[in-house]
Amino acid sequence: MRAAQRLPRVRPGGSARTPTPGSLRAPPGLQLPAAPAPRPDYSSRQPPRPARTTSPGPARPWLPMEVEGARPEACGCKGIRSCLLCEQRGGGSAPRPLPTKTVARFVYCPRTGLARGAEATEAQGRAFPFPGVILLEDFVSAEEEAHMVRLMDQDPWKPSQSGRRKQDYGPKVNFRKRKLKVGAFGGLPAFSRAVVRRMGEACPVLAGFAPVEQCNLDYDPARGAAIAPHLDDAWLWGERLVSLSLLAPTVLTLTWAGGPGGPEGPGGPEGPPPGARPVEVAVGLPRRSLLVLHGPARHRWHHGIQRRHVQARRVCATFRELSAEFGPGGAQASLGQALLDTALTFRGKPV
Repeated sequence: MRAAQRLPRVRPGGSARTPTPGSLRAPPGLQLPAAPAPRPDYSSRQPPRPARTTSPGPARPWLPMEVEGARPEACGCKGIRSCLLCEQRGGGSAPRPLPTKTVARFVYCPRTGLARGAEATEAQGRAFPFPGVILLEDFVSAEEEAHMVRLMDQDPWKPSQSGRRKQDYGPKVNFRKRKLKVGAFGGLPAFSRAVVRRMGEACPVLAGFAPVEQCNLDYDPARGAAIAPHLDDAWLWGERLVSLSLLAPTVLTLTWAGGPGGPEGPGGPEGPPPGARPVEVAVGLPRRSLLVLHGPARHRWHHGIQRRHVQARRVCATFRELSAEFGPGGAQASLGQALLDTALTFRGKPV
């Protein structure tokens, strides 16, 4: 049985005297708890400092959040790609364009088909033929544009690289292994039927154009959206790439894919003079315009959109046809015909 601790005496008419831990003696075999640490003396504490005020700095780019305190919208950046969302979280660095002095800058003229040296640059006054680019302005009306974008926004957009969002209507493809299957592909969207039919009527180069894929891309300056210079795949996709620009204008930048300069001399049909500095050709894309890339512009020039050329939300619908391997007489003609039959039902949803 544990020894009972002796209670303090209560004096008549008085109150119990509370013992301090130091005044209590532990019975044999019983250890008393250690005395609590003394409370700090706050009497000499300095009064709290007033809140420090600073002048407001430059406004940070808006991050798309639905409600206050919500997590930022996810981005789809991988590897060296980055957007404003991941850069502000420390996950990447802003893309670095080539210094102006190392690039010869040209501007494409749709009327003449020439790439002309940009004004106030060392290339001013020079020009060379730039085949493979067709630009049709006002390809759709303002009413058609609004209708298409409204229907696109009714379906979910998926995060993509470099701040873009995307909607895919097409087969499931593994370009590295060169494999594809129909998968969940149910066809191009219904709202594209009239646009596809109009392509062949408006442009002789697009006669017989039968797309099997439509990729919608959403560019928003709030996400720092851009697309790095690249060549579209030529194993699956065919000769003609067709792109419809909606909501806002932009600039498509084409860079020579074969390194500095090109294989042809001045006036040559495919590239700038040999040994020249790296060349960029800017192709202005007005709102509601249709762009066709084919021939040298499709296969020998990288194309991309720089972040600085996305000044407002822009939606782009890109249409691709099949390569000869999947066409009549090709090694995978039966698969190509199945994809084409599915695409032209115009009953698809994003996959």
